Amino acid sequence: MLIVENLSCAVLEGVSFRLDDGELVALSGASGSGKTRLLRAIADLDLNRGEVRLDGVLREEIDPRSWRRRVACLPAESRWWAERVGEHFRDPEGVPFDRLGLDPAIPGWRVDRLSSGERQRLAILRLLENRPRVLLLDEPTANLDPRSTERVETLVREYLDSDAASCLWVTHAADQIARIASRRLQLAGGVLLEEAA
Repeated sequence: MLIVENLSCAVLEGVSFRLDDGELVALSGASGSGKTRLLRAIADLDLNRGEVRLDGVLREEIDPRSWRRRVACLPAESRWWAERVGEHFRDPEGVPFDRLGLDPAIPGWRVDRLSSGERQRLAILRLLENRPRVLLLDEPTANLDPRSTERVETLVREYLDSDAASCLWVTHAADQIARIASRRLQLAGGVLLEEAA
């Protein structure tokens, strides 16, 4: 379980909510409302104040690198530091590339030949390889076609169920929120509101 209490950063003030094990919560709001800032603050990637707890343990009591593996943030645009796809995974042979409709030979591909949709799906698989307890996903299906979107939604849902993990998923799509989320959080004017999904 992730508990956020009175979290404040550049554009947000006093944000509080919780994510239960196995729960997927949608986060929406207008551009510039602070959605990405909130994800980055929870992951401790940007300066912030307030309390964040994972399974009752304060964030400050956990090594920062370990925290970011357990509470993993997937940015809207992922970073790639090596020439070949497979170099971005600890165990490429154990990664279910086919689950997201990717060519089994993709570990040998050069990163610079990937489409934006392929990069997006690979970034999700790279994140899941670390087995995080909390997923903070910033519009993970924004560049994907409907079939790829469905595959990502299914894979994330199965992961949450199998690992008792939780997820905060940024999306603007009302139909996606209805499909995937148990609750919806809305950011407006630096304030976090809860709505029925």
